[in-house]
Amino acid sequence: MDKLAKRPANYVPLSPVGFLPRASAVYGDRTSVVYGRLKFTWRQTHERCRRLAAALVSLGVHKNDVVSVLAPNVPAMYEMHFAVPMAAAVLNTINTRLDAKAVAVILRHAQAKVLFVDYEYVRLAHDALQIVADAGAPVPLVAVIDDIDRPTGVRLGLFKLEYEALVRKGDPAAELPSLEDEWDAVVLNYTSGTTSAPKGVVSSHRGAYLNTMGQLLSWGVGNEPVYLWTLPMFHCNGWTLTWGMAARGAVNVCIRQNRAADVYRAISDYGVTHMCCAPVVFNILLEGEARRLTAPVHVLTGGAPPTAALLDRVERIGFKVTHSYGLTEATGPAMACEWRHQWDLLPLPERSRLKARQGVSVLSLADANVVDDNTMSSVPRDGKSLGEIVLRGSSVMKGYLDNPEANEKAFKGGWFMTGDVGVMHPDGYIEIKDRSKDVIISGGENICSKELEEVLLQHPAVADVAVVAMPHPHWGETPCAFLVAKDKATEVCKDEVIAFCRERMSRFMVPRKVVVIDALPRNALGKVEKVKLRDAARNLVPSAVSRL
Repeated sequence: MDKLAKRPANYVPLSPVGFLPRASAVYGDRTSVVYGRLKFTWRQTHERCRRLAAALVSLGVHKNDVVSVLAPNVPAMYEMHFAVPMAAAVLNTINTRLDAKAVAVILRHAQAKVLFVDYEYVRLAHDALQIVADAGAPVPLVAVIDDIDRPTGVRLGLFKLEYEALVRKGDPAAELPSLEDEWDAVVLNYTSGTTSAPKGVVSSHRGAYLNTMGQLLSWGVGNEPVYLWTLPMFHCNGWTLTWGMAARGAVNVCIRQNRAADVYRAISDYGVTHMCCAPVVFNILLEGEARRLTAPVHVLTGGAPPTAALLDRVERIGFKVTHSYGLTEATGPAMACEWRHQWDLLPLPERSRLKARQGVSVLSLADANVVDDNTMSSVPRDGKSLGEIVLRGSSVMKGYLDNPEANEKAFKGGWFMTGDVGVMHPDGYIEIKDRSKDVIISGGENICSKELEEVLLQHPAVADVAVVAMPHPHWGETPCAFLVAKDKATEVCKDEVIAFCRERMSRFMVPRKVVVIDALPRNALGKVEKVKLRDAARNLVPSAVSRL
């Protein structure tokens, strides 16, 4: 059997880019992208991507060159997920919420050859490029992405390249580079940097392909869905569903902002069946103009652990939520809370509690586990014993770009170390409890901030909360709760909050400090920036309630 060779007929490198020509052939006349008054078919999207890929090659883009993009969820952003790797280049989608300094750091570290900029972010790009130039680093070629539905004519200084002009210029029949090795890089994504400096995560064609297939299977996505882009495509390439929607011949409904009115209007106008989002988007939909849906919308959520109470509320108005867990380093979601039919018989609050768990590994992973990070042995499956969540599989990143020290730390004993603390339940479902840096160690006892937050969110006066460690002269650390009141005009009573906690948790876990703030600091992905809260907590005294 070893004498049977690989041939072009029986071995093709795995790549998510291959979903596009198939979509053109199978779903050619079906709508691929909707944006404002604009609609494309899959045949048109395929041609546009080939044109852009040819234009990039004509600009001197070669294998492993990085093409960066700073844009919201617009058609160009979607097309670049195919066009850039078609040119053998590596796509780098940049978080639009970053400041100029952070964007400049990414452009320099990635050594971007081309930068595409949406017209709304021209000022941000200008300032970032100035920082790059002042540092004496090479400045990438720049092309503006004007609004394709309502062109504005905005350009960036002396840079005259424009996205649609490049698409028109490219030859759709031009010969494009072929993928020779599925281990080649397809995307370069940067971590959010909530607990450390951002790192450049390199993912392979193989990893992106497998993760895409794993998402579609785990989520149960069927043929021809209507997908609403409420998840930023810059976040792990839309959890690889940029490619996944091509695989299923979906209609991609693009909106620039997640305003409640826009989301509900899109759901109604286009018959949306699927969407993804961080839990913070649920808050927008519930606090805006919450409407009961006329047909269920399947939602994949992740990025930050949602509370059972929040899941309960969104399910009641018609969203069917699947909870997932992932990291940039895992090329997107790595686990999903796969639903079991017998759970449908349980009361809604119990179903929401089960759904709040992160679940089991997606099919693209070889394994996921919770281990003692010293011995690397599995923790007991009791839902209580804490350990670090570890992953193994082909969808895990190739590694961090130009960061051997971080790579050595991330890979240990045949596993990728996530840095997340969790438990393994008796049924094999994993539940995240904290980031390793967010665990509070008080008198030698580990306190999971998420558990405290779950309890505090049950208090009728609390709308939002985050718990972090603060210094304590005797115990070393003690919990400090930063909370947002439901009624901003009413003072939160410390005694009530403390008494509420004491009735529901061990005394050593009860927060020693309550700080009322107007809003929790969050990054673009909806994650609470606990590093800022920890910095604030260092200057506090563990006693009375404070208001910042």
